[in-house]
Amino acid sequence: MTLSSENILLFGSILLFISIIASKTTFKVGIPTLILFLIVGMLAGSEGPGGVYFNDPKLSQFLGVAALTVILFSGGLDTKLESIRPVLKNGIALSTLGVLITAGTVGVFASYVMNFTLVEGLLVGAIVSSTDAAAVFSILRTRNIGLKGNLRPLLEFESGSNDPMAYFLTISFIDLVLQPEMSITMLIPKFLKGILLGAACGYGGGKLMVFVVNRINLDVAGLYPVLVTSLMFFVFSSTDTIGGNGFLAVYLSAIILGNSSLIHKKSLIKFFDGIAWLMQIVMFLTLGLLVFPSRMAPIIGEGLLISLFLMLVARPLAVFVMLLRSKDLNVRKKWFISWVGLRGAAPIVFATYPLIAGVNYADTIFNLVFFISVSSVLVQGTTLTQVARWLHVDVPEKVKRRFPLDLELREDSKSELLELDIPEGSEAAGKRIVQLNLPRSSLIVLIHRQGKYLNPDGDTVIQAGDHLLVLADRKEFSPVIRERFGIVGQ
Repeated sequence: MTLSSENILLFGSILLFISIIASKTTFKVGIPTLILFLIVGMLAGSEGPGGVYFNDPKLSQFLGVAALTVILFSGGLDTKLESIRPVLKNGIALSTLGVLITAGTVGVFASYVMNFTLVEGLLVGAIVSSTDAAAVFSILRTRNIGLKGNLRPLLEFESGSNDPMAYFLTISFIDLVLQPEMSITMLIPKFLKGILLGAACGYGGGKLMVFVVNRINLDVAGLYPVLVTSLMFFVFSSTDTIGGNGFLAVYLSAIILGNSSLIHKKSLIKFFDGIAWLMQIVMFLTLGLLVFPSRMAPIIGEGLLISLFLMLVARPLAVFVMLLRSKDLNVRKKWFISWVGLRGAAPIVFATYPLIAGVNYADTIFNLVFFISVSSVLVQGTTLTQVARWLHVDVPEKVKRRFPLDLELREDSKSELLELDIPEGSEAAGKRIVQLNLPRSSLIVLIHRQGKYLNPDGDTVIQAGDHLLVLADRKEFSPVIRERFGIVGQ
């Protein structure tokens, strides 16, 4: 079947519906939902039962870049500065030099396995060097995997911030392949320009969004998500036009927007969460349509070797080197961080750039990257919960809204409602509330303990395993409250 204006909406809606319904089943059995979207796309493609012929790398790249922009923006919008501040140093190290180490080691190994030139091998390494934000956000947030310490914010921040480095390396090695006379040292000024402009535009763009949203005073509330969407794409495209890194700019602008006082903030976060899921589905379906499974068959052996090398050697090497001096991350946590190096749609989108640029072996590179990404999400994504348990870095899963209350604070409120689990070993366990030295403006509203709800007072003794509903009069007191209960990263 050939897609046309008459059947594309019908066909697309059917694919979306099938993907969403089937995802309920795959989620229960532990298969990452994103893999399902890819499989549905492949089944609907030219070599599947659907028989839809689709071979347009430019359109796939456009949809992929647009989708990655929305996914990064949504992830940044939902990221709290207080959670990433303790992991900022480690996160930046992993998303810059960590990506470089991964790209270099995988590149050398790929050039040997695939009989590529060193530069062609490094291009493969660059494409698969970053963890995928869509995969990490999706699996960590939908599974409600409870992780000790600051593991979750570190992993989410890394996945949201390492695409810029991978994108730069991909474009740079394409230039080196096509122009062998170029020196790698010529890329350093380009890299610095991209990062500095991306950071500046992201900060300025975020501040601009806050100013516009709070001052424009639209008559129709439903237009605010449209307004922010337009500003999001403006920040990305304008940054890219002047030579900055658009992915970095859009992620940083979203963090600034999400951590500012903003009207309609909750509705905007919910809107972009839904749109991000839609874009993930569209992106994975499109990339599934683009691939020809028969073309992957000849490189399965090499692809498996490179994929295993990436998961078991390159990623752990980058993590352990970059986190060598990190005192709050033990060996077990570092191994878990290594295992959460999921590859997903981002590398596949980046693999369309060599196709469009006309690089030698571009088809082979695309199929190789597709195989590596699928195997990464399939193997690592399905085992995250089990690996966390094996390495003893998991905590009991947090239950959203465990209390039978539907409490919502005003969007402009300075207060915050916290739901906190008291972990084993907490210094607060065994103490009366009056002994905890909580901020005077905070109030423990309710305690959920062994299936019962308690109305606490100053003499109530806190126990390990308690689930607390706490009202903080001011949001800046939230870290203090968590610290009093011995809770980090919750």
